[in-house]
Amino acid sequence: MSGSSTTEYDLIILGGGAVGENIADRAVQGGLTTVIVENELVGGECSYWACMPSKVLLRSAQALRAARQLPGAAEAVTGDLDVQAVLARRDYYTSNWSDAGQVQWLNSAGIDLIRGHGRISGTKRVTVTAADGSTTKLTARHAVAVATGSGALIPDIEGLADARPWTSREATSIKTVPESLAIIGGGVVATEIATAFAGFGTTVTLISRSGLLSTMEPFAGELVAESLREQGVTLLPDTKTTSVHRADGLVTIETGDGTTITAQEVLIATGRTPHTRDAGLDTVGLTPGDWIETDDTMRVPGFDWLYAAGDVTNRALLTHQGKYQARAAGDVIAARATGAAVFDAPWGRHVATADHTAVPQVTFTDPEIASVGLTAEAAATAGYNTRVVDYEIGHVAGAGLHAEGYKGTARMVVDEARKVILGVTFAGPDVSDLLQAATIAVVSEVPLDRLWHAVPAYPTVSEIWLRLLETYGRPPQEQLPQQQ
Repeated sequence: MSGSSTTEYDLIILGGGAVGENIADRAVQGGLTTVIVENELVGGECSYWACMPSKVLLRSAQALRAARQLPGAAEAVTGDLDVQAVLARRDYYTSNWSDAGQVQWLNSAGIDLIRGHGRISGTKRVTVTAADGSTTKLTARHAVAVATGSGALIPDIEGLADARPWTSREATSIKTVPESLAIIGGGVVATEIATAFAGFGTTVTLISRSGLLSTMEPFAGELVAESLREQGVTLLPDTKTTSVHRADGLVTIETGDGTTITAQEVLIATGRTPHTRDAGLDTVGLTPGDWIETDDTMRVPGFDWLYAAGDVTNRALLTHQGKYQARAAGDVIAARATGAAVFDAPWGRHVATADHTAVPQVTFTDPEIASVGLTAEAAATAGYNTRVVDYEIGHVAGAGLHAEGYKGTARMVVDEARKVILGVTFAGPDVSDLLQAATIAVVSEVPLDRLWHAVPAYPTVSEIWLRLLETYGRPPQEQLPQQQ
């Protein structure tokens, strides 16, 4: 334990990843004593096995491809990707899998840390089991928050468990690059890892039960599929994996249509499962292994002391969204504990309203996919009367300057009743830089007529906003609402 040997705290947090850290930070700033219980590395999945290392593995090859596609720069690029340099940069960004810096921050922020596996053992009680088997019993004066995250879901495929499949953890922490890699899955992890390893020169085969990125706008998956094929990736969409076996140093995958794929390694990327199986939920009447349902203040219904945030809630499995939930949770736990005012109306300080209809996400494939809010299909399913506006980003002057032969698509989903944007998706090189503006428009429900006054600088890719508005069209002045 860092700090004191206290076993009673205002708030106990299970999980020391980015979400747990943010809950703790806000609670301490609100005047509460707080302890984090962590069984692995402080900083969690994002710092060591997900967001940070995966983006490092992707970035160098993306920059090289971009340079090779731009006249003038292309002629200057004469070498191949230095894979070992990429891995060394990855090691730097993961601090060589040491959490000393994160622990130092906890100490400076006044947050205690107990190493070990934390398990709820009753109302406001947690038992921590250390690596040596010793136990520490903790009591919370006000609240316990579960921020234990999620892990890779291993589906029930014949032979898969015994084939020692990679998950995203193994893929992002590699020491050497395999000659060949088979990937089972078609979502964000699958497509990002396929992009990264194709950049390393690995022979990649991607097997997915449906298309790629199927929860996004259809053109997103289509553009990524086209790019992956150009990078040499073999795609097997709409294909079921029936068995996986490892023998003699190779993995053999059989599919439903009789195709056989052989590779050095196989990555499974078919979803996530919550780390709640041994969190002690059963001691308070909840089901171990289930996602934890919360209200928008991140409190578990039926409990005045139990909270959860991050992946474990299954609200939005994204680090930035988990941190957003954590800020709301830490603030409201402190407010309730000290008797301060609670602002729990939609979009108030103590709620995670954006989880429902305004979640931003970037998929760091080539091209990037950046989206926020509802897709056209999701908006229609939700009952909105919508109009969908598409525009080819490459037709914007700034896009042509940014990348030779810029290829990408933008989509704006408009609520026709209120004339506000419900969702935006960009697919194209470096479109992540466009996302925050879209997020502000969706969250703030900026009327389309007001957006005409948000003038994009010329010549930048941001001019796509003007083109989307022009394509939508502007009503005659007499039809506009009168200004007060």
